[in-house]
Amino acid sequence: MLMSTKANRFAHLLLKARASGSLIAPLSKAENLGQDDAYAVAKCLMDFRIAQGEVPLGRKISIGQQQEMPMWAPLFDTSVQFAQENVALHSLAKAQLPRLAPVLVFKLGRTPNAHCTLTELADCLEWMAHGFEIMVSPYRGWEFEQADAIAAFGLHRGLVVGEPRMLSAQTRRNLDEIVACASVSVSCGIKGNSALCAAGFGSDLPASPLHALWQLHQQLQQQNSFTALQAGELITTGSWTEALPVKRGEVWSSAFSQISLPGLHVSFS
Repeated sequence: MLMSTKANRFAHLLLKARASGSLIAPLSKAENLGQDDAYAVAKCLMDFRIAQGEVPLGRKISIGQQQEMPMWAPLFDTSVQFAQENVALHSLAKAQLPRLAPVLVFKLGRTPNAHCTLTELADCLEWMAHGFEIMVSPYRGWEFEQADAIAAFGLHRGLVVGEPRMLSAQTRRNLDEIVACASVSVSCGIKGNSALCAAGFGSDLPASPLHALWQLHQQLQQQNSFTALQAGELITTGSWTEALPVKRGEVWSSAFSQISLPGLHVSFS
């Protein structure tokens, strides 16, 4: 486990890189960085941000094909934006190699029991929305180990949230099946010309959004440095496509099929 002084040093290095928009070598190049070490750095970053007045709003989850447990990072009020009529503007100033990921966003209406089942966890959900997560990497070429990503804010920069849709009891009971039947398409437009860039299918996700949330809930029971999931939190549940490079001047749009969620339109400046 990293000594607290080294975790603090890495946290300050990452904060400085983000503030300047500069790139650094992966932390794992200088240190044998394990997952617990990475979360120690993440905890330092979280404490610094809270001390500076930022307010935690929830968590972001990402889970790959080979991951047994999700990687997560906190969401803060300074990085979450609710789109007005599903249209938003996002500045890429000092963004480090920015990419975009289409995600689902859940809001917890009730605090889940520590040992809740998947069904009981679903009953705690209040609403669902579509979101675009803006991801960044302080590491050149997006080349890093998983521990590097955890330490570096979970690669999270911002989250644009579309219009929430309240979840009925029946929808919550059948959420996995509903999402598995859905798909999303993502397009990029420049100066009025738009092209399809990616499509994702709920059935192809490494873990269903609800199962990813349940995995995070279980994981947090073992991470004593962090609070468990609480009522009111926003949770993103992983990208439906590969993260797509974005640039200033582009307008990105999404559309869902087989699920009642409106698409998003985000312009980058």
